[in-house]
Amino acid sequence: MVRTVENAAKSSEYPTQMYIDGQWRDAASGKTLAVINPADESVVAEVAYGDASETKAAIDAAARAMPGWRALSVYDRAKILKKTADLMRDRADTITRALTQEQGKPLPEAKAEVLHAADTFEWFAEEGKRAYGRIIPPTNITKRYYTISHPVGVVGTITPWNFPAALPSRKIAPALAVGCTVVSRPADQTPLTLLLMFQCLADAGLPPGVANLVMGPPRPFADALFDHPAIRKISFTGSTEVGKELLRRSADQVKRMSLELGGHAPLIVFPDADVQQVAQAAVIGKFRNNGQVCIAPSRFYVHEKIVKDFTEAAVELARKLKLGNGLEDGVQVGPMFEAKALDKAAKLIDDAKSKGASILTGGGKSSRFDKGYWFEPTVLTNVDGNMKLMTDEPFAPVMPILDFDKLDDVIAAANNTPYGLAAYVFTNDLTVATRMAEGLEAGIIGINDPIPATPQCPFGGMKESGLGRELGSEGLDAYLETKYVAVGLRQS
Repeated sequence: MVRTVENAAKSSEYPTQMYIDGQWRDAASGKTLAVINPADESVVAEVAYGDASETKAAIDAAARAMPGWRALSVYDRAKILKKTADLMRDRADTITRALTQEQGKPLPEAKAEVLHAADTFEWFAEEGKRAYGRIIPPTNITKRYYTISHPVGVVGTITPWNFPAALPSRKIAPALAVGCTVVSRPADQTPLTLLLMFQCLADAGLPPGVANLVMGPPRPFADALFDHPAIRKISFTGSTEVGKELLRRSADQVKRMSLELGGHAPLIVFPDADVQQVAQAAVIGKFRNNGQVCIAPSRFYVHEKIVKDFTEAAVELARKLKLGNGLEDGVQVGPMFEAKALDKAAKLIDDAKSKGASILTGGGKSSRFDKGYWFEPTVLTNVDGNMKLMTDEPFAPVMPILDFDKLDDVIAAANNTPYGLAAYVFTNDLTVATRMAEGLEAGIIGINDPIPATPQCPFGGMKESGLGRELGSEGLDAYLETKYVAVGLRQS
């Protein structure tokens, strides 16, 4: 829910101002944005809410800071990023609490995300030192050939609400490591986490203008990025629909794009797997962050020999999940992030039921809470490909289970989607694992691993799930241009 007001009180235990050119600033208009706790719909804070003028000021500041930041040695830049990571760890409890209050996920999940983001800053601080060029053997002995890496320029980043620490870190850290400057926009619903991370950047000694944070409506922010010639790259995480629009707009100035978009991940269980262990892993993978994870498994294909046992185990585990305010001890599943998401999940279930699906547990909005956006963890069977939850990205705590018999058939079913972000396979058979890894059309494949993301490994999708990769050495390359140099030697 977005609530903007004029000149509202902004008292808060968290920072509430934008960060532009090394200064914390209110919006020139005086507008603020209410940050709503999805567990009880209370206002956590009022943050400054700017417009295109603040975005332009941030881009101008980043452009001015670019030459000096690029000129620093990579070791000097790394010191600041490493200090940022240390400060994030020191302040992890505060950042974690803000994340849970504005986004809803339980404190343990939020803490793990904050520490992942800190690890990402530290990893890229080190990986930036390895942005190597290469020497190329010449065909003519009077010449020498080599390549060098060059930062792409000022970068604009746009991130969603579901991982407000992890997703910005994957863009900001590598960009800064190689010498780019940054203008970032958090999701309207979850600005506090990134504000606290920017406090860490500032306190780590980041020079003015190198990283800037603007809160404001998404379209004016995007317009400013695409119109301003200083922006040479835009990195976006969000829906496929919006990603396609941004990709079309990038053509006018041929701006580089990184897009991490939607997913509809299959999870495939073969009969040699341990049913209880796999059911536990599947439930964890599905219901973390209430299913609001781009790489969450959302189609569960279980071999017909074990589908009955798997389904019974999954239903029992889902029923035991503790739903509640993420600030409370023992809570495993928090609220959905806004009322619109709650309504979308309910419509998916209604559509499935109308087409013959059987609800084994959950199945709708929770009646256990007076306020907030609550949906019961749901397991379904008798599912087919005509149901919207099998074709649309669900982004909800919904677990549809189907059976299969033959390996080739399940590969075809898993690939029968425009998405290709992640896929999961559970088997102890090396041949099966190899065939699945080679046959599945997904950028991330977890073999017996429901949570594969880690800073040192590439993250990204195929088909309509995006362009490019984040994390890993590929995530560093995303912010570099390759310059080829040919040198003619003086003849003796």
